Amino acid sequence: MKALVTGASSGIGRGIARLLAARGCSLVLVARRLDRLEELRRELKTEAVAVACDLSDEDGCFRLYEQMKGEGVDVLVNCAGFGVFGPFLETDLRRELEMLDVNVRALHILTKLFCRDFAARGSGYVLNVASAAAFQPGPLFSSYYASKAYVLRLTEALAEELRRAGSGVSVSAFCPGPVETEFNGTAGVRFALGGISAQQAARCAVDGMFARKTVIVPGAAMKAARFFERFLPERAVVRAAGWFQSKKSG
Repeated sequence: MKALVTGASSGIGRGIARLLAARGCSLVLVARRLDRLEELRRELKTEAVAVACDLSDEDGCFRLYEQMKGEGVDVLVNCAGFGVFGPFLETDLRRELEMLDVNVRALHILTKLFCRDFAARGSGYVLNVASAAAFQPGPLFSSYYASKAYVLRLTEALAEELRRAGSGVSVSAFCPGPVETEFNGTAGVRFALGGISAQQAARCAVDGMFARKTVIVPGAAMKAARFFERFLPERAVVRAAGWFQSKKSG
């Protein structure tokens, strides 16, 4: 089995790559930082190749697919992504558009192209890394939350289309809460709540993907929060989210 993992240079993506290698998968490791990918490649005990790719570049996404479409990829993991923190009227527009290119456009392109191939042969796995942010609006993190809502809803809809078609292809959205990764440093924030380790998150994601779960939420606390959130008025959810986001500044 061969897996292509974007965002493999750090955090959850790196953890997922390690776990897939431990399961005997050969790997295509994708990120911008080739040195970090090569470091990981040398660590792994299975066959792996490192591919430097800027996923904010649409043409780069298409080139990546063209390079890999005949290589027998069985698993696509879309893990690359980042956030932009701050009031919507004040955050840098170009940085937000770059974020949307990575979080939404790159994921959309790769999911469509590889999933078409998977569906044609009747097997394959797609794991799209979303976030617990996908379940609600996020004042002060508005564009990031919206991008992850896109990932979740796209994944759910595609999973239902494949189910109706009787396809053997599995599509999953991984929706973790806080995870200790480089994400906070990139976004310029700190957690308001304690997070799980990247390795814990990666294990839950991989296990859920191979169990063919459509939506994967790690941890009892996040599952409980998602359950009780359904009973709250939308206004209360938005205000609570805004309060928690305000605690991240720093």
